[in-house]
Amino acid sequence: MRMVICLVRMREIIRIIFFVSVVASVGSPVLSKSLVLKTEYYKVAVDLLADNLDHPWGLAFLPDNTPLISERSGRLKIILQGGGWKTINGVPNVWAEGQGGLLDIAIHPKFSKNKIIYLSYSEPSKDGRAAGTALAYGHLVLSSNPRLRDTRVIFSQNKKTGSGRHFGSRIVITPDNRLFLTVGDRGESSRAQDPFDHAGSVIRLNLDGSIPNDNPFFSGKRALSEIWSIGHRNPQGAVWNPSTRSIWTVSHGAKGGDEINRPKAGKNYGWPVISYGKHYSGFQIGEGTHKAGMEQPVYYWDPSIAPSGFAYYEGSAFSAWKGNLFVGALKFELIVRLELKENRVVREERLFENRFGRIRDIREGPGGYLYFLTDENPGQLYRVRPN
Repeated sequence: MRMVICLVRMREIIRIIFFVSVVASVGSPVLSKSLVLKTEYYKVAVDLLADNLDHPWGLAFLPDNTPLISERSGRLKIILQGGGWKTINGVPNVWAEGQGGLLDIAIHPKFSKNKIIYLSYSEPSKDGRAAGTALAYGHLVLSSNPRLRDTRVIFSQNKKTGSGRHFGSRIVITPDNRLFLTVGDRGESSRAQDPFDHAGSVIRLNLDGSIPNDNPFFSGKRALSEIWSIGHRNPQGAVWNPSTRSIWTVSHGAKGGDEINRPKAGKNYGWPVISYGKHYSGFQIGEGTHKAGMEQPVYYWDPSIAPSGFAYYEGSAFSAWKGNLFVGALKFELIVRLELKENRVVREERLFENRFGRIRDIREGPGGYLYFLTDENPGQLYRVRPN
């Protein structure tokens, strides 16, 4: 109990240090001080850029480096210079229950011309009693009253349910102009093994929502034609890895068994037949850790770190981190740095444990710095830069 109280007090002291600031005209503090922390290779400064966010979930940067942040409650915000924000109107109606709500954000590669952004979210059924993961795009109008226009849903999960769990929902746009979307098993694990159910899968689309003709199940005879891979539990992190020219995902396990996978076309990643975790009751999951025809993870954690948010670092601000993966962790309130050798994780470093709260998303952004969101209310946007 004393340890918990000390940790809470430490976090409050850190927040007080940050909040010695001037209040911006729209109500969010302007940073006046940074927290300097030591990592294995660097001393870094961590700057508070925006505060008083309501469970922020997704982060993306426009070509002019302006951040967009989604809040699970259904608001999309554009962050102004100095730490303030404006709400962007015209977002889809979301089912803000449990883990559901407005989730990830991605920017079209030709945004400068077409102004398109993508949003993933929990889409309500017509009667409002159920929901499923959905993906929409809209044209962002930047003005004194920012808004989305001509919003269009390009993916809608089949078999909606009333569960508030496991929506997945990370978006990745690849250099060849394909779009990947992760979908969780919705808390019903057996669905992840049904190739005609979107639950527990990775979806692959063209940028307009059509289905690429080189998808592994394009004919629709053996699985839904938009499915890329199956057997995933709740992948809340996904990234394009340029060194392997492939998508990588990070997924929540149960009690242990959080996984990093490299989803390949048409492959089955095992959930819930195989897992390195256990049920919360302590009993074994499925048939063990291996089964013929099912893929092994690139890396896993046991005990679980509750991963959410995933970044591949390509910047120049931290040369020793180039080619590393960064994973946000909810459970231990930290960021994991992973060193790679080809397709293998060879080293792990844990950063900032219990310093900032539950890490929901992490991205490389302007300046080659790292940026992360905390899943709190109030939640924050932070920047990590060389000291």
